Amino acid sequence: MWLSSSQQLDKIAIREVPLLSTRVTVVDAAIDLSVVLDRQLSLDAHVTAVCRSGYYQLRQLRPITRSLSVETAKSLVQAFMSNRLDYCNVIL
Repeated sequence: MWLSSSQQLDKIAIREVPLLSTRVTVVDAAIDLSVVLDRQLSLDAHVTAVCRSGYYQLRQLRPITRSLSVETAKSLVQAFMSNRLDYCNVIL
């Protein structure tokens, strides 16, 4: 993955890098510890992934919400969402 401004990245035409006896393909985004890093370090892909994950967790809680009290449901949603939002906050 090349890191630079969009103008500089447009000038790069290398898609594979020879390394010993293999070829390594250059990618536009990489995932490290569930943090998605794109080539401009804009975190757009990471925000999308976190939102997708949070929405998935909310959909998983929907079937059991009728059997929980309001306070219990709030606590459960807060635990799931804060876990998703705060994960790897040190890296960011």
